[in-house]
Amino acid sequence: MKSKLIEQAQNGIFTLIAEIGVNYYDIAIQKGISPLDAAFLMIDEAKASGVHAVKFQTYKANTLASRNSPYYWDITEEPTRSQFELFQKFDSFNENEYALLSQHCNDKGIEFLSTAFDYESSDYLVKYMNVCKISSSDLTNLPFINHQALKGKPILLSVGASDADEIDMAVNEIRKVNQETLVLLHCVLEYPTPLEHANLRKITSLKERYPDVIIGYSDHTVPTDEKDVIKAAYLLGAVVVEKHFTLDKSLTGNDHYHAMDPSDARDILDRINKLNVICGDGALKSLETEESARLNARRSIVSFVAIGKGTVVTNDMLICKRPGTGIKPSEIDSLVGKKALLDVSEDTILQWDMFG
Repeated sequence: MKSKLIEQAQNGIFTLIAEIGVNYYDIAIQKGISPLDAAFLMIDEAKASGVHAVKFQTYKANTLASRNSPYYWDITEEPTRSQFELFQKFDSFNENEYALLSQHCNDKGIEFLSTAFDYESSDYLVKYMNVCKISSSDLTNLPFINHQALKGKPILLSVGASDADEIDMAVNEIRKVNQETLVLLHCVLEYPTPLEHANLRKITSLKERYPDVIIGYSDHTVPTDEKDVIKAAYLLGAVVVEKHFTLDKSLTGNDHYHAMDPSDARDILDRINKLNVICGDGALKSLETEESARLNARRSIVSFVAIGKGTVVTNDMLICKRPGTGIKPSEIDSLVGKKALLDVSEDTILQWDMFG
């Protein structure tokens, strides 16, 4: 089955992925419902907001991080100082739950994705997804990249906190065994990412270095009212944008504080649609609405002096003036040397039937 996300991206259509991640655990506590029901609710809200795909994160703390792994996030928002302790709070789902989430997405008409962080989850998730997502954190984990690439699916690869040679190695590892569509997502592994660190011109650099892949953006900045970051990313060439998603940005912990909510998602899509209207299709042709200006603001060849019947036209008899309803100035060389077939008054817009 083909991925609608990939089809849109191949056609240059902006595609928004709501990364639910594991935020549904906090939503479940807030609303007094089960984590699964909270995940269903977030899928529903994402779909209602116009989002094209949702993405979860699939891991087990004991295969992801050692017990001594330090934090790399804003501890004023998420006070847990151990990666293991944090991930252990959010790793209760197994294949059964992800199968139900996938089915719910199918029922709602939104694409299901989940980032696999271990071999076991990558093996069962592939049954429920049309695209594999590989995290920035696994960019140098070439054996795991190879394992995922062998699934034969299109791949989304985040390239946060990476150098060019590391990206090259990851891309080369994928291309050894997989020629499906590849999407590289510019990303900054700083939670949240200050605006001055967003470095969106890296999107342009990725497009230049990897012309045969699709370029996107995984955003960790705090949403602004104007949505300038994502608008700029899109204008620089990011056709796939992934952003964390929550139903309540005021919740502390994990990925709520830099996420978009349903209102943000609708606003992003609305602003991208307006940009598309403004940018147009780029065709090198005049618009129908320019026709009057095209005709009247351009110039025609006009008689600078009266030209008697039978007179041979010379350059000094001519001037170019508006409107453009007569002989075009570009045709002046074809007019010079012809004879007037009738008396032509001064300041007459010249037509071809006046000369022979």
